[in-house]
Amino acid sequence: MNDCDRLIEKQKRHKDNLYDGGADRPETSTTFPTMSIHGGMAKIELFGNEMIEKQVKACANSGRVYLPPEWIGRKVKIIRID
Repeated sequence: MNDCDRLIEKQKRHKDNLYDGGADRPETSTTFPTMSIHGGMAKIELFGNEMIEKQVKACANSGRVYLPPEWIGRKVKIIRID
């Protein structure tokens, strides 16, 4: 079993552990991003409302990305692409 297969199996087990027995799983359950790894990169599929591509800027000991003020209080996901 390669690293990609292990990651997919781990993700499936995580999804199954969120619900008791799987039979009671609601049809509108939370969806998790799906991932597959090829050559060090991961293919991640998820659904959203908007996307902005920006470069992370240095800020003291970390990095920062400015987002539109309309996004304040919203839930976002950050994916490193390079």
